[in-house]
Amino acid sequence: MESSLASITSINACVIIPTYNNERTLERVIREVLEYAPSECVIVVNDGSTDSTSEILKSFEKEVSILVNEVNKGKGYSLRKAFKLAQEKGYSNALTIDSDGQHYPSDIPLLIEQAIKHPGAVIMGSRNMNQEGVPQKSSFGNKFSNFWFKVETWISLPDTQTGFRIYPLEPLKKIWLFTNKFELEIEVIVKLAWRFVPFVAVPIQVKYDPDERVSHFRPARDFTRISILNTVLVLTALIWYYPRKFFSIRTWNIIKHEAIKPEESNFKKALSIGFGFFMGIVPIWGFQLLIGIPLAVLFRMNKVLFIAAANISIPPMIPFIIYGSFLSGQLFLTGETNASQLADLSLEAIQNNAYQYIIGACVFATVAFVVSFLVSFGLLKMFRKEPKI
Repeated sequence: MESSLASITSINACVIIPTYNNERTLERVIREVLEYAPSECVIVVNDGSTDSTSEILKSFEKEVSILVNEVNKGKGYSLRKAFKLAQEKGYSNALTIDSDGQHYPSDIPLLIEQAIKHPGAVIMGSRNMNQEGVPQKSSFGNKFSNFWFKVETWISLPDTQTGFRIYPLEPLKKIWLFTNKFELEIEVIVKLAWRFVPFVAVPIQVKYDPDERVSHFRPARDFTRISILNTVLVLTALIWYYPRKFFSIRTWNIIKHEAIKPEESNFKKALSIGFGFFMGIVPIWGFQLLIGIPLAVLFRMNKVLFIAAANISIPPMIPFIIYGSFLSGQLFLTGETNASQLADLSLEAIQNNAYQYIIGACVFATVAFVVSFLVSFGLLKMFRKEPKI
């Protein structure tokens, strides 16, 4: 116990416990947390609970700091409120743990140990979501969240929805958080990743006891909020984070390795290039990367090569792409070309022949995919040895 107390104070951390109507587990969680953290370091946020939470917290009011939301504001609001208090008290880190009993406070030393080894990193307690007893909706939601986190940051994490974490508080002062519900736990790690804060995943225990655990996650409403947030984050990543990451000297070696990837086959590299040409030409202007990047991640393509090839749709190339699309559309639909129509490719002409253009663009994109794949695969076979499996 003494070593655990020394560890948590050595990283100057507090423990934050947000709670809402978890009367069955709250007292036990607080008492177990106090075995691993001094009472003055513990902050409990009562998020407008309507059960016996207030009575339970009265027995701890002389030991721990208690914040109260008069009405239910949401987990994100409670965390932001506690972060502010922690910063005012001069803490460098904040460990968060849920009050529903799914986490084991006995795992706190595991997170502290990694925080000592990796100062300034976000330490994420990684649950085994494939173990028996884990609700299917929780497992699916976690995989969904992990996928979009990787799209938005290029970082792979096994559990992005865990509430058992250690946050470095200094970087939090520099980011603007606007969500108030469960989705804040996604927003905050994405924005920390955008500031190049490192992440460390730590395997932890998890317990889902249906007799005592109360989940306040509302699938329809909260999933919609998370989906809207991910849409905003993906668009921001495309407009701001990806260009910043690409042109950052710090990440040049990462990009170089991603492009070269010595362990990657010539087939996968050629496929990534071909797919990039396809998405750059297919007629979904403005959404090529928004759709293409998640697919490239999903199918484990070379993201650097894909994005480079997809930039065939830069402004100087657009007239050639439109011309090629119309030509392909004519050949596909009529079997011949009409020079007079192709001579005037105005916006009005495109609108009047939208069907021909769309069909032609899809055909042109497919041809570009095949040609670019074959050419790049051939060149790679000529000048690059296949990696040993």
